[in-house]
Parts: sequence; C-alpha cells; structure tokens
Amino acid sequence: MTATAAALLQGASTDFLRNHSPFNRMEPEALSFLAERAVLGFHPRGSEILTPEMGVPAHFYIVQRGKVQARQTGAAVVTEYASLAIGPGECFPIGAISARRPSTNAYVASEDSFCFRIAADDFLQLMQMSPAFHLFCTQYIASLLNQSRQQLQTTFTQRAAEQQTMTTSLGKLIKQAPFAVSAESTTREALERMNELQLGCVVVVDSERHPVGVLTQSDLLPRVILAAFDLDRPIGEVMTANPHQLGASASAYDAALEMATHGVRHLLVVDAEGRLEGVVSERDLFSLQRISLRQIRAGIESAADIEALQRASKDIRQLALNLIAQGIGAEQLTQFISALNDALTRRIIELALAQHDLAGIDFSWVAFGSEGRHEQTLSTDQDNGIIWRAPEMANGEQVKKRLLAFAGVVNSHLAACGFPLCKGNIMASNPELCLTLEEWKARFGSWIREPDPQALLNASIFFDFRVLYGSERPASQLRTWLNKTVKGNSTFLRMMAVNALQVMPPLGRIRDFVLEDDGSIDLKKSGARLFVDVARILALRTGVDSSSTVQRLRQAAARMGVPAEEVSAIIDGFNFIQLLRLRSQHLETEHDAPGDNRVNPDSLNELDRRILKEAFRQARKLQLRLKLDYQL
Repeated sequence: MTATAAALLQGASTDFLRNHSPFNRMEPEALSFLAERAVLGFHPRGSEILTPEMGVPAHFYIVQRGKVQARQTGAAVVTEYASLAIGPGECFPIGAISARRPSTNAYVASEDSFCFRIAADDFLQLMQMSPAFHLFCTQYIASLLNQSRQQLQTTFTQRAAEQQTMTTSLGKLIKQAPFAVSAESTTREALERMNELQLGCVVVVDSERHPVGVLTQSDLLPRVILAAFDLDRPIGEVMTANPHQLGASASAYDAALEMATHGVRHLLVVDAEGRLEGVVSERDLFSLQRISLRQIRAGIESAADIEALQRASKDIRQLALNLIAQGIGAEQLTQFISALNDALTRRIIELALAQHDLAGIDFSWVAFGSEGRHEQTLSTDQDNGIIWRAPEMANGEQVKKRLLAFAGVVNSHLAACGFPLCKGNIMASNPELCLTLEEWKARFGSWIREPDPQALLNASIFFDFRVLYGSERPASQLRTWLNKTVKGNSTFLRMMAVNALQVMPPLGRIRDFVLEDDGSIDLKKSGARLFVDVARILALRTGVDSSSTVQRLRQAAARMGVPAEEVSAIIDGFNFIQLLRLRSQHLETEHDAPGDNRVNPDSLNELDRRILKEAFRQARKLQLRLKLDYQL
C-alpha cells in the first residue's frame, strides 16, 4: 500500500471515530494512535467474530457499518435476556479484553458488517495514553451519562433562559383574568371586591373594555383615607387616568423599563385593539429571576390558601427545568421534586386541619408508590393513606369518620394543585386505606400469606411507604414488622421475584429496541419498574429500611457483597431512565397526560440511544441476578 493510500485510509478512520463517543473526546495523539493501528475487516452475515471458545480476545473491535449480535453463553443463559444488537460506533469486548479473560458473550454478525480492530496490546496501551478512553472503559455508563448531561445542558439552557428571563412576552406573564369596573361604579364596591380577591389594583374600563384609569393600594392612603373621600362616590373621581399600558407582545424588559421610568408598580396589558387583557406587577417581573429551592419552599410555607399553593406547584415544574439546564442528575432532581411536593402536601394538610377538629387524634399521613420512594417525577397521581390511633375511651368509628372527611379535603386540594386523584382510589379518603397500625399489619400480612396476583400488585405499591406528616413511629414499627415477617417467608419473596420478571428489558435481538405498536417505549413500565421491583425484593430480603430504589440497591448490594462498581453502573442506568422521563414530561406534557413516560428511540440523539441501550442492559443484569438467586 502506498503512503498516500495509507494516509487516506487513516484519515477516513479518524473522520469516522470523531463522530462517535468516546473517540470524539480522545486526545489528538491517542486518536492518531488508534487510527494508525485500526484495521477494517469484513464479516459476512452469520459469521462469528468473537466467542468464549476463542480464549482471551486478541483484538478490540469497533463496529463501522452493519450490526453485530452479542449473545450470552454458558449455563446461566436465558433466551429472553440473551441477545442485543451492537451498531456503528459501538465497541466490544471492553470487560474481557481489559481483564485478559475469555469473553462471556459470543459476537456474531447479524448482517454483512465492517469492524475496525486493534490488537489487545494496542488497546491496553491506548488506555494508558488516553485518560478519556481509560475513563470510558472503566466507567462505561457513567462516562456516557456525563457526556449526555453536558449535551443536555447545552440543549436546555437556551430554553430555560427564554422561559425565565426578561425576553418573556407580557401575554405569557398574565396569571389570571383582570378585575375591572366602570368609571360609574362606587369606590366602595370596587374596594370591597379588590379586598375580596386580594388584588393590588383595580382597573377602570369603558364600555368596550379599553382601560381609562387605575386605582392601586398605594393610592388609597393619600387619595382615599387621608382625604376622607366619600366611598359612595364614583371611582372615576379618584382613579389615576391614562394608566400606563403595553401590548401583550411587549417583553418583560419593556415593562421593567416602563415601570422604572414612570415609578409605577403595575402595568396594564392590552391586545391589538387596545382592550384589557391583564395586569403585570413588579412581583411578576421579579418572579422571572431564577427560581430557587428556598424561594419556592418559603412560598409554600407562607401560603394562606390553595391558590397560592397552585402557583407554587407551577414553580416546582419551572425549577425542574432550571435544574436540568444546570446539569443536575436525575437522583438529585427527583429528590428536589419530592422534597418540594412533600412541603406542599404538608401545607395542604395544615390548611385542612384548621377546618377540621382532630385534636387528640394521633395520625400519620403516609405516601406510597413513587412518592413513598422519593422518586416523584413531574407526572404522578396520588398514592396516600393514614395510620391512626384513637384516644382512650374514644369511639373508633367516629374517629375514623372525622379522619376520612379531613382526608377527602386534602385529596381534593392535592388534585387542585396538579396531583390527579388516583384512578385506583389509593387515597387516604378511601376507608380501606385509613387504618390503625394493627389493621395495616393485618392487611400486609394477608398479602404475604396468600401472594395471589392482586396481593403482589398491592405489595409493589404499599410496601414503598414513608410518613409525610405526623409521627414517624407507627411507620417505623410497620417497617420493622414487615421486614421481619417477609424475611422468613421465602415463598412470598419467590413469588415477588416471579412477578418482577414478567416484564423484560425492551432490547431487540436484531434491532436495538423492542418497540410497542406506536413505535415507543414506556419508560415507566418497561424501564424504571424493572429496577424498582428488584430493589424492593433485595431490600426485603436483606432487611434494608429505606424505601428509595437507589438506597435499597446500594445498601442491599453492600450486605450481599456485590462490587461497588457493579451496583454503580446499575444505579446510573436507573437514573438515566428517570432523567428521560423527566425530560419528556416537563417539555411536552402536563400531569398524567397520555404520552407521559413514553419515548421514541428514533427521536433520541446517538449518545442517548447508546445510554438507553446500556441502561436496559443493566436492568437485564439485575433481573438475571434475581433469576439465578431464586432459580427461576
């Protein structure tokens, strides 16, 4: 081969590698080293590229074109879990060649394919030369996730900036219909209504709703109170005429400049015909600044009514977008969301308690399901219940009746704040979920003794619980009793394992993914659930008290002697699926919308497709461990 031809081939190899991770982040010297030593080979459909019988791998492979099927071999093979497709830019076998051991997979060309290969010694030298490549090989999924977060941050930052900066149009800032009266209305009527609605101003309009004046709270002292103005006179006599106004398409920056120039705190927003659309205040402009966890928390704790909590609920969604734009990981993000939703729920409970006499009744408001695991996303309904104890000499039926009335109000207010009523009626207002500690033990005990399909479904929801309001002690006692009872019941744990293996990771044997009829994957049912179900079983088996999936995996793995790097890869896979769910929900849907939790893999960029595939591989490893443990 001539020097010119060799240079052309090396250049083509370099161009290909630069389009794929981790090679696109490798140092120039290392990338040249790889391109110089990479040999392109052809593998016809059905041919074996690497098998365990070939011994320690002699080469490291990078798919350039086509598809390679990786198939598990050996005594532990399970047909449903055994196969996955490797496409262009992906490489193999990382673990076997790094550890200098035979591969546990057989790699077969599922279609005519071309693969680059480099010698094993060159692979090991490349790991020493390139920190980026070394990190990729030793922390494969963590490395991919880090790249995805950086990419995602770039994508979201612009969107977040547009939503929270002074470029926002005034029409988007209007939160409610304006309160307006005619100039002939009495000042008393206008002020009484203004006080009732807790507004900072009243707008005066003509018969066609064109603004002619405004009266604000700051006007009341000099013009009405100190002037002893007769409140039965028309408001037109005391209003500020020719109020400042801007069109709905004007920006928040325009409004701020207008306020600063004229020293006003309210601006009227009008449509193209000059008719009143709304009012924008200084407070509205201030809210465009970056929303912080502390600000939202303070707003929740000081909220005097449900309307204020509804605004806080919207702020929580905005905060989630901001955090995604800052590159916050899914575990931290779901914890932030759960913490704020906890605070919102507690405030709703406090407001409801002011209307219900529950003095002397010891009760705990308990969250189940995703909220019980600290894993709420932006689209979730209610799953809650009550553990209670009646005062001595009290009538238990009457106590429960009062608790149910109170719970009904709380459930209703939660729904008003964006958490839909549970379609399965898993709510504290359901008499079957407002129980004493002994009744809860009896309910749990019946599911454990007779683990039929409904009992297993109930366990998957109710065994993930924690207290949001009230004493922690009853829930702690229930958890201790539950762990002790389940740990000694191998039949129940085995049935839970069988149930957890009913849904498999949607990895294709030929195609990358197994899709549903609409071409999507349900990231909740076919993704997050796979990790959640196994983590619950491991926690029950090892006596872990936490209800969090991540903490269950970490603590159970430590008690079972699972290597830290193995469990870290599993957790990274779970967190990436959670992040994809959050991204879809925040950008495209409202609470409980039909498309929530679904993703079309074809809509993902190449990097995210690779990570999703790796995340499902981790779920498969986790399920395989469970399958082997229970010999299923």
